[in-house]
Amino acid sequence: MSTPINTSSEWLRGYDERLDAQVRMVCFPHAGGSAAFYRPWHQGLPPLVELHAVQYPGRGERRMAPLVDDVLTMAGHIVDHLAPLLDRPLALFGHSMGAFIAYEVARRLDERGAPPVHLFASGQIAPWTPGDARSDTFQAHSRPDVGIADADDEEVVRHLARLGGTEAELLADPGMRKIFLPYIRNDFRMLQSYRPTVGPPLTTPITALTGADDPMATPALAAQWRNLTSSHFALEVFPGGHFFLLPEQAAVLDLIATRLAACQELTP
Repeated sequence: MSTPINTSSEWLRGYDERLDAQVRMVCFPHAGGSAAFYRPWHQGLPPLVELHAVQYPGRGERRMAPLVDDVLTMAGHIVDHLAPLLDRPLALFGHSMGAFIAYEVARRLDERGAPPVHLFASGQIAPWTPGDARSDTFQAHSRPDVGIADADDEEVVRHLARLGGTEAELLADPGMRKIFLPYIRNDFRMLQSYRPTVGPPLTTPITALTGADDPMATPALAAQWRNLTSSHFALEVFPGGHFFLLPEQAAVLDLIATRLAACQELTP
């Protein structure tokens, strides 16, 4: 049974405190997701990794917290709450929207002289992807002239179902829509308005992960993350679609463990 970690931060959830861990990994959820998405991961990670996840405003016990509708502002808030975790090497894992936020957090940590030992960017196009491909990713499928954030409820639900997220199942219940749709729309608005921070490539190694059949982050688009680091880059393609993390969890966690053990800062 896991032992919850008290980080004294409403922004972070810790799972299974590991006093001998050599690295901490902070995970960033997708649009509409919460920290709970990553809870099962601690059981599949080796003892050298201690797991944490970001809890965005508007969900779970933070349901009443004011929403943040800007990726850069969100990243700034999160960085401010990571200080207690920086006594050990830190890795970042972000899926879908979480990959953009993790990237911006990595940039800010680098500026503070504490670059992450690894950035895992999952199920997302690179931040500097050219306009057409980027716009297509966040537009309503049946209304190309309308962003998902501004589409009607049925279009939002169809979009989530197309990506394969569990949120689409919950939103079949009209009562649940009243709870979930406000922050889901906010998340998509954040994606649509995101403009990456300008600066030199990261010094942090990047691994991009995607599903072979992902309709949004195709392997060709995910490969463009290689342009965002001056260090090592790898592209890993798994069977499945946008939420390949669910059926391929064991393989993904094995990959993460291997990459983190190989970091120079750690002892394999």
